[in-house]
Amino acid sequence: MPFLGKGDNKMKKLGTVFIILLIILFGYMGYDYLHYRSKNAVSDAAFVKSDSISILSFKVDGKVIKMTKNEGESVKKGEIIAVMDDVDFQNAKKQIANSIKSATKSKEALEAKLKRVSDELNLNEKISQNNIYSYKQKIKSIELSIKANQTKLKKLTLDEKRYKKMLKQKLISKNVYEKVSTAKNSLNDMILSAKSELSATKLNLNNVKNALTLSTIKKSQTKEIVKNIEALSLKIKSMQNQLQEVENKIAYCTLRSPMDGKIAKKFVNNSSVIEAGYPVYSVVDPKNLHVEVLLSEKKLRGVEVGDSVDIKIDALENRDFKGKVQSILPTSASTFSLIPRDIASGEFTKLDQRFTIRISLEEKKDLLIGMSANIAIKRDK
Repeated sequence: MPFLGKGDNKMKKLGTVFIILLIILFGYMGYDYLHYRSKNAVSDAAFVKSDSISILSFKVDGKVIKMTKNEGESVKKGEIIAVMDDVDFQNAKKQIANSIKSATKSKEALEAKLKRVSDELNLNEKISQNNIYSYKQKIKSIELSIKANQTKLKKLTLDEKRYKKMLKQKLISKNVYEKVSTAKNSLNDMILSAKSELSATKLNLNNVKNALTLSTIKKSQTKEIVKNIEALSLKIKSMQNQLQEVENKIAYCTLRSPMDGKIAKKFVNNSSVIEAGYPVYSVVDPKNLHVEVLLSEKKLRGVEVGDSVDIKIDALENRDFKGKVQSILPTSASTFSLIPRDIASGEFTKLDQRFTIRISLEEKKDLLIGMSANIAIKRDK
């Protein structure tokens, strides 16, 4: 049995103490690790994100003639950042505007003609109706006069016969007889003249009636003018709609920033010919940031909205960030998978599901969208 000196015993004791210290250290570290994860939901599947990322594009096809910004440059809301050639749309606008002007003049001319003709026909119709009334009244008066004179003539005729007999019998003088005979002949002439006037008046009445009928016919012909005016109105309205569409397309040739922010990506250059919807710029608001983490369902215990969060950004190692749980999405990330899992047979491999947690940030300085992060959510329970 070899002899152990005092030096060897001392080294042996130091080794034992060192091993015990290591065991205590690793035990404490293990305990701290497990205790920390029991009080905090920890994950490294976290990233800095933003809701204010816009992919901007033109709504029309064409050639880009101006790009005002480069990647990383700041932009203001409403600022022009790209322009497309609108020459074809401007020419179309002029052509449609000239067509509208021409059609409007034609419509105005027809409306003036319709008013002139309508006023003239209405006046003629009114005059004809008044004349018809007047002639009818005159005819009635003449007929009454003729009838009255015919009654008188009948009496004078009888008187003449009676006076003629009396003249033969020399009961009256010839002068008395001639007076009655003259009165009879004069009344007969008056009746003949009245009949002649009656015929002329009836002829005039008939002419006036024909004129009224002609006015009515012409008035119905104005419906054709009305139809032409209506057709022009529809045509003008259609062209105005076309003009509005062209003006919209001209407006679409100017691309403006929808927000204050920075250019994240520039997809095209000057003179590029692109289709509607093709990406031109990506604009982002660097102030509107948050952190999203895909947290395992096994770590969701005790995690609630409002819980405080410690955040470590991989690119900013020496800085600590604070945040709060803003929302917990109600569905797992795999719910909207393009290829859903088939569990109809009852045989499937159980996978750990992950849920999206949105975390608001107290400080956002120096953070960039897409940075990786480690988070620790302090559980309430």
